[in-house]
Amino acid sequence: MRFAPAALLGALALLAGCRDQPAPANEFDPATIAAAGACREQIFEGTRFTICPFDTNRDRIELAWRGADGRPLRSLPALRDWLGPRAADVRFAMNAGMYDDKGAPIGLLVVDGARLKPLNLNTGPGNFHLLPNGVFAVDEAGRVSVTASRDFAARVPKPRWATQSGPMLVIDGALHPGLADNGDSRYVRNGVGVRDARRGVFAISDEPVSFGRFARLFRDALGCRDALYLDGSVSSIWDPGAGREQGHMELGPLIVVSRGK
Repeated sequence: MRFAPAALLGALALLAGCRDQPAPANEFDPATIAAAGACREQIFEGTRFTICPFDTNRDRIELAWRGADGRPLRSLPALRDWLGPRAADVRFAMNAGMYDDKGAPIGLLVVDGARLKPLNLNTGPGNFHLLPNGVFAVDEAGRVSVTASRDFAARVPKPRWATQSGPMLVIDGALHPGLADNGDSRYVRNGVGVRDARRGVFAISDEPVSFGRFARLFRDALGCRDALYLDGSVSSIWDPGAGREQGHMELGPLIVVSRGK
């Protein structure tokens, strides 16, 4: 099929518009984020994602699991209610790791320095045990890390906040060796990656995505040397600035990023 010149130019313009969107060079600048909102949309390899950067120089990161009654919160609306007046400072929140049918984490959970669940180094079936799995943590000084579970105790001896999940997506700049390039398992997924000791990115796909593509998003588009898968199918986000609050009612631990240290 031959294109007339005008049609050819139109086709080229359409193709250019379909290319992956590069991450803004100043996406971690506080003024940029304040102007644009907490999260933004990005297209990578044809898939839409919501990208939520954080910087612990200005953001507070917390993990939550149980409410005032000692029972698991299980949802983002319940988290909002539990936070009360503090909900006004929330930039965004997401589900934060895998859990059993009662909402209890199946791996390490540290909440404000209290170790509520121990590090899980067992082998077994499922995504959590697709080794290496890993831990996202924030220490007392506000330093963030994503670390393979087997190395976590030595590298982060005193976490203030920590959640374990799996598999790792990116390990020291390399993709997890057990992930297919673009496998048949497709779900809405969310995860977290770190760029340096203070800055990182949470991401959730806005449509089903493979593990391989999700891992490449963190490494190739978001510049993360280490990244961790948090969950799939139940993945949910609360982004107050965008008026977005997903109400899935069967979540486990939750992560909250708020304004102020």
